[in-house]
Amino acid sequence: MARPKSEDKRIAILAAAVQVIAELGTGAPTSRIAKAAGVAEGTLFTYFTTKDELLNQLYLEVKSTLHTAMMAGFPYGAPLRERLRHVWHAYVHWGAQDPARRKVMQQLSVSAAVMPATLAKGAEAFCEICELIAESVSIGMLRDQPPDFAGAIMSSLADMTIDFLLRHPDQEEKYCEAGFIAFWNAIGGK
Repeated sequence: MARPKSEDKRIAILAAAVQVIAELGTGAPTSRIAKAAGVAEGTLFTYFTTKDELLNQLYLEVKSTLHTAMMAGFPYGAPLRERLRHVWHAYVHWGAQDPARRKVMQQLSVSAAVMPATLAKGAEAFCEICELIAESVSIGMLRDQPPDFAGAIMSSLADMTIDFLLRHPDQEEKYCEAGFIAFWNAIGGK
């Protein structure tokens, strides 16, 4: 009879995968991930039947942590600028506080191993944020552009801001807010 799977082991494997993939990229050997998790490589494949399954599940786990961070304390009913500011600050702080997870998310977002269905599932939780960006676009200079364009601007500016914060952690709030102001002005906020 097979032993029951342990959620603690699954979590340990995913946590180890974050660290190893952040260091070595998506080509990291599963043996290295298993070793970092403190399990045998065969045990890793008990939880994830293939490396691609591991990468797809890892992508969803990373996206889930980002969504949770961005929506914690979300100011429903607040003016648009304040709701967007909350999302911006949460994203930037998440990326600055967990650079390994952020790096893994970036790598997995462009990995051929992550299935289109997984990418779509990972995006589902962000519908509220997409609607927020669409609302922002509808009132600003980018109103003739697709909301995805404003989302790409936000992502690019946030990534640049996170990179800057990692080099200047003593001024995190100052630069986080400056990045938000740049984004707000870029989308034509009023």
